[in-house]
Parts: sequence; C-alpha cells; structure tokens
Amino acid sequence: MEESQPLYGPPNLPESASAHSSERYHSTGNRSRGSSVTAGLKKRGHGSRSWIKIDKNGNSKTLELDKATIMRHCSLPARDLRLLDPLFIYPSTILGREKAIVVSLEQIRCIITADEVILMNSLDGSVVKYKLELCKRLQIKKYQAEDLPFEFRALELALELICMSLDAQVYELEMEMYPVLDELTTSVSTLNLERVRRLKGHLLALTQRVQKVRDEIEHLMDDDGDMAEMYLTEKKQRSEAGLSDVCIQTHTSGGAREVSKSAPVSPVESSTSGSQKLQRAFSSIVSLSKHGSLMSSSDAGENIEQLEMLLEAYFIVSDNTLSKLSSLKEYIDDTEDLINIKLGNVQNQLIQFQLLLTAATFLATISASVTAVFGMNFADSIFDYPSAFNWVLVITGGTCGLLYFSFLFYLRRRKVFPL
Repeated sequence: MEESQPLYGPPNLPESASAHSSERYHSTGNRSRGSSVTAGLKKRGHGSRSWIKIDKNGNSKTLELDKATIMRHCSLPARDLRLLDPLFIYPSTILGREKAIVVSLEQIRCIITADEVILMNSLDGSVVKYKLELCKRLQIKKYQAEDLPFEFRALELALELICMSLDAQVYELEMEMYPVLDELTTSVSTLNLERVRRLKGHLLALTQRVQKVRDEIEHLMDDDGDMAEMYLTEKKQRSEAGLSDVCIQTHTSGGAREVSKSAPVSPVESSTSGSQKLQRAFSSIVSLSKHGSLMSSSDAGENIEQLEMLLEAYFIVSDNTLSKLSSLKEYIDDTEDLINIKLGNVQNQLIQFQLLLTAATFLATISASVTAVFGMNFADSIFDYPSAFNWVLVITGGTCGLLYFSFLFYLRRRKVFPL
C-alpha cells in the first residue's frame, strides 16, 4: 500500500511575513533577468525528488523529499547524496556511514538505515523489482526469526538483483557474440566486422561495470572498519541503551536532591551546584554516547563474519561473471588472430602471384624487344630467307621460357614460396 506524503512538511509562514515578502516582491519586480536566472539555478539543486520509503514491515510510501531533508534525517553529507543523483554518472559505490548505508549500484540507488530504506523512485525495471521483492521478503520474514539485520537484508537484495542483472546481460551478449564470431571466421565482410566492433564496445562497457561492482565488494571485504560501520541496528541498540542508562542516572540524582531539599542552601551555592550537575549530566551523556559508539564498532569488528560471508558470496558471483567476460574477450582476441592469419595468407598468395606475373611480364618484354628489332626497316642477309624470321621467334620464345623456369627453380630453392 503506497501513500504520497512529505516526510517533513514545510513550515507555514506567518501572515505578516507573507505580506512583507509579497510587498518586497512587488518592489523588486523590475530586477534584471540575469539575477532571476541565477536564483533559479541556485534553487534547482534543492528541488524535491520522488523517493520510496520502505519500513521494516514491508510497507512502502512515495515521498517528495529534498536534499536538505534527507541530509538531516539520515545524517549524511551532500557529497554522498550526489552519488544518488540521476543527473550524475558515478560508478557503483557502497558507503557505510554512522546512521546509514549509501548504496549506488547501477540503477538501484538508495539509503539504508536501521529502520527503513529510502529508495530513489524510478520506472526502471531493477528499481521496481527491488521495491516489490524487498516488500515481499520483509512481509514474509515479519513472522519468522530474523537471521540478518534489516540493513543487511536490504543490502543483500540490492547485490543479488545487480549481480543477476549483470550475469543476464553477459549471457545475452554471449548468445549474440559467439555466432557472429563463428560467421566472421568463415566470411570476413564489412557487415560482420561492423557487428563485431559494436559487440566488442558493448563488451568493454559491461566489463567495466562488472569490474567496478567486484572491486567495490572486495574493498569492503578488505576493510574491517567499513564493515563494522554497517552494523546500524546494533549501533542503534547500544545508543538507546546508553541513553536509558543516562536517564536512570539522572532520575537517581534527582531523587537524592529531593531528599536533601530540607537543608538550607544559599542562592549562590544552589545555582553553582545546579550548573555543575548540568555539566556533569551533559558530559556523562557525551561520554556514554562515545563509549557506546566505540563499543559497537569494536563488537561489530569482532563479529563481522556475518557481513563478510554475505559479501563473499556476491563477490564470487561477480568474479564468475567477470571470468565469463574475460573468456569472451579471449575468444574475440583468438578470432582476431585467426582472421589476421588468414588475411596474411591471402596477402602472401597475392604477393606470390604478383611475383610470377612480374617475371612473366619481364620475359615477354624481352621477346617483344627482339621482335621489334627485327621489325625495323634495315638491310640484312637474314631477310633473304623467308623462314629465318620464324626461327628467330622460336629461339627467342624458347630462351624466354627457359629463363622463366630457371627463375621458378631459383625461387623454389630459396624457399620464397612453395610451388
């Protein structure tokens, strides 16, 4: 069940303030257009966006939130929200903060806290599937024993959907590329080369995406501090326990003060003792909160095996997907090497044919030169015999043929090419 409502409603302006603002607007209505454009650009970064809030029970709500509201609600800096902005293109990132986990995995961009998931609303299939599947799992596990904290279940689903999506894209690429490469080995044409070039570009882009997801998971597994920061539920429980202890101590001190109320105390001493008690209470709250945070971090550092096993499972999946892409790239490289060998063989055959043709042209030129010499108009005794010119042609042709076969024999002996 979804509802559309703001998380924090904008404060209502008083009547005098609204009247003063309207008067000021009319007085400054003739300002330059450049200042209005600049103001519009300044306000554009603080505009509201559509988010989906999913609580622990699997209930979802559609909210209109701006960056400032989310920063206050989740205690996040502005640079973390830029990772979730669809106007910017950032690689896959998982960040563990004090009260939230910032997840930017492909199309799934969300903020996970100990009690809820704030998901960037989008019509993308991965976002819709993540929302439906998370609500379904939370509603089912609401009546079962919880094996994982809420934040880890939300993070696990995001990793699962992204790894499955990337693996499905790799499978589709394999089914499309292998037949094209096999066809290219039999018929090297411009159309096939263009198809392989397009698929290779898709392969490189997909490899970078899978590599970034794998590297991000590996980075989290290598840093125990980052994994300890992700235990949001445990940190929240320890913080609440520390605050309850402070309240108990304050109540005890208040009871002791009521018991000693009958004793006469000067006004100066009462004010001094009150300020000192206030300072002691404040220092105790700060020390307990720090102690609880440190204890949660240390205990989470000792018990990070749960999160490490979760990350390791999806690290293996992403590494397997990356191995498929590497195998496909190697197959492309082998196909390119085979095509280069075939093209080199064809080029060698053309060179051989060109060499034979050049030799035949050279010998034919010699025969034509001899014929041209005897075709000149000069007096000689050989022209007194009608059959003498025929013998000249026969001897010239035989000599040229003998030279040609001698040339072939020389090339064979030199192993320039097999004949």
